[in-house]
Amino acid sequence: MMTTKFPLIDKIAVAFIFALSLVIGGLLWSEAACENGCLFHTGPKVSNFTWENKAIGREERAFLLTFNRPMDRASVEDNLRIQPPLSGKFSWSGLRLAYTLDNPAPYGENYLISLKGAQERFPGSEQLGELIQPFRSEFYSRDRAFAYLGSQGEERGRLVLYNWTQKTKTILTPPELTVFEFEPYPQGDLILFSAAKSELGMDAVNHLQLYTVNTEVIANQTPELQLILDHQGYQNQKFDLSQDGKIIVVQRINRKDPTDFGLWLIEENQKPQPIQNSSGGDFLIAPDSQTLAVAQGEGIALLPLQPDAEPLDFLPKFGRVVSFAPDGTAAAMVNYNTDNPKLKYTRSLFYVNNQGIQKELLNTKGSILDCQFNPNVTHLYCLLTELKQGEEYQEQPYLAEINLKTNQINPLLALPEYQDSQISMAPDGLGVLFDQILTTESGQQANLPATSSGETIINSRLWLLLPASEQTKDFSHQLEELPLIGFHPQWLP
Repeated sequence: MMTTKFPLIDKIAVAFIFALSLVIGGLLWSEAACENGCLFHTGPKVSNFTWENKAIGREERAFLLTFNRPMDRASVEDNLRIQPPLSGKFSWSGLRLAYTLDNPAPYGENYLISLKGAQERFPGSEQLGELIQPFRSEFYSRDRAFAYLGSQGEERGRLVLYNWTQKTKTILTPPELTVFEFEPYPQGDLILFSAAKSELGMDAVNHLQLYTVNTEVIANQTPELQLILDHQGYQNQKFDLSQDGKIIVVQRINRKDPTDFGLWLIEENQKPQPIQNSSGGDFLIAPDSQTLAVAQGEGIALLPLQPDAEPLDFLPKFGRVVSFAPDGTAAAMVNYNTDNPKLKYTRSLFYVNNQGIQKELLNTKGSILDCQFNPNVTHLYCLLTELKQGEEYQEQPYLAEINLKTNQINPLLALPEYQDSQISMAPDGLGVLFDQILTTESGQQANLPATSSGETIINSRLWLLLPASEQTKDFSHQLEELPLIGFHPQWLP
């Protein structure tokens, strides 16, 4: 019997075909068997998720999911899961799904997003196609944290960071500096503050310099400070930081010529420059980071943030911008009613939006000290005072909530021990931080921090007001005293 001998090349070809068949069979089996992360997948899948492993803050209100195939939109919406839940709305554009949150994501949380059971569906076809490759990813929100000025012990006069999520406290500034004011940068990684040498005592306010400090401090390391503006030739006063963190506006007075005063512009990597036509009172940078609102005479001047630019507009009806909404769509403004004899010695708080609406919220003989919008711009939280009848002029401060849709004013809390208090709304809407300060006459203890009116702060308490919540079905406000001693608390964005 004769045996057939195959050439070597034929043997190699047969072996290659056999091996390739095994590989193809294995890939087909693995695609059917595996769930997530298949090496080769020919069916529908999520090709991109914009929040993957990302830390989100109040400015992130929507994410995108991009698919590699046209999808049956109803099956995607029905099967998309986020844990913990985040309510929102769906919208589509081609292969991309946008999910917009109804509210900012609560801070200090880790989130899991998953999609399983959705099917592809081609345009013009009623028939559903293959199941999507199961998708899982994670994202997280920033830690819940705030900063305040210490008033006792080693914290006295220093900037302190409290990380609520991690339950840690860090002193950010050295003991040789006394901090007066501060403002966090938009990402919360830096804080801008004014300070002077502690040894100057009561004269420190005339020698303020601007610094930044890093909040992301590694254990046992000294926080990094950077000098932004010195006090040579000028006395630095109030300042404001733009919402994009790229511009600082500071009020300055020439030491040799007190008539030379006004606002200066500090841009990234640029020398400070005076802003023309900027002399006036209170000022705030608008959320667009391009416009400056300045109280001038009998109105509010709107100036472009450029050294030599002319005013954009003038609002003669108002004398002060109390605050802007986080998204820039509205502002709380004060009318001092100087043009109405019937309203003499009263003040009116107005809601003004970018659609031209100017709505009066309240009229008072007391003071409008501070107001903050909640994240969704549905309510305004204000620190107000009520004029008390008596032999002496006396104002009773209180915290109030104003419903911007109904104009209903809800007094929440009387503050009997008020002095120079400030309020701060959490970026995720958790609650309102505020302080209560106990003071004594100025000059009695020069080494202690002082209020803006010069009174010495000898004690202070921090409080958190938790508004009523529709999400948790808790319709009552709650008040919590924090186990921290300080003043001027501000949430990090």
